[in-house]
Amino acid sequence: MMSDIYKIEPGDTLESIANNFMVKIEDILKINNISYPAELRVGMDLVIPPNKDLYFSTYVVEKGDSLYQIGKNYNINPDLLAALNGLNKEDYIYPNQEILIPKNNYSYYLTDEGDTIDSVIKVFNSTKDKFLEENETIYLMPGQLLINKK
Repeated sequence: MMSDIYKIEPGDTLESIANNFMVKIEDILKINNISYPAELRVGMDLVIPPNKDLYFSTYVVEKGDSLYQIGKNYNINPDLLAALNGLNKEDYIYPNQEILIPKNNYSYYLTDEGDTIDSVIKVFNSTKDKFLEENETIYLMPGQLLINKK
């Protein structure tokens, strides 16, 4: 399962939402570009990131690293690597920063304007049943991360 959208309800806390989806509070804040938890309001939609341990490993940035070099080392397109980590390809990455590295047994795709389920299935060279099983929530809004098990 990839990212979900969750509407904040009365009584919700960041901790209860994170526990419910088995993700870290920091990951919820990061993917939603929220600096202060006080910004959260009842009725607000939150993107809930996937449990990253299932689909990603992590890499700790070392002095002199660039997204291009890390992508080359892991055989990952630097644009995809940047997008998976909420960065632009030109963004500065700093030592000790932790970034997500896609695991090898999955293919990843970030949706674009005009994508359809059928067009994404063709990218993955998959079947509709397999695709829908691996991506329970599909919005096809630009920037949604979809996966395909190889």
